[in-house]
Amino acid sequence: MKQLIIAFFSTIAFFSCNEVKKETSTNKQEVTTKEVAADYKSIEVDIEGMTCEIGCARTIQSKLSKVDGVTFAKVDFEAKKGQFTFDTHKVSKNEIIKKIDGIAGGDVYSVTNTKELVEIIN
Repeated sequence: MKQLIIAFFSTIAFFSCNEVKKETSTNKQEVTTKEVAADYKSIEVDIEGMTCEIGCARTIQSKLSKVDGVTFAKVDFEAKKGQFTFDTHKVSKNEIIKKIDGIAGGDVYSVTNTKELVEIIN
């Protein structure tokens, strides 16, 4: 029995020591990224549905300022207007409008008029 156990472990040791290691090759691919110059535009929108300055206007302003590509967001409760500056390579005017319309489940706020501003607001 001892000879059988010794033979068994010797066989395992022999085969495990002779294990051939696989050569791994890594294919290196060069990744190039292009930096595109930002194309900023400013828009002014009329926003319907705001009932208070802090809960409505500040919520819209806060949510839009967090959108990737929006560099300026200001909502004026009394004038019922919002002004936004954005990089057209990252976000579009229509996406900004959809974001405003979708706040609070999409039932509260709506953009009724949009005009592009000549001067970029920072």
